[in-house]
Amino acid sequence: MRGDETASKGEQVEAAEREAAKQRILAQAEAERVPVEDTTRAIPDRRWRREQR
Repeated sequence: MRGDETASKGEQVEAAEREAAKQRILAQAEAERVPVEDTTRAIPDRRWRREQR
C-alpha cells in the first residue's frame, strides 16, 4: 500500500506542475496578444499581374 501512495503523490505533483505550466503559457499568450483593432487587413496587390501581360 505504501508504494501506491507515493505513486499517487507523484502523479498529483506532476499534475500540479502541468497545470502551473499551462497557466504560465496562457498568461504569456494573453500578454503577447494583439487586439484585432491593431491588426491590418491584407489587401492583395494585383498590379503585378497587369504588368505581366
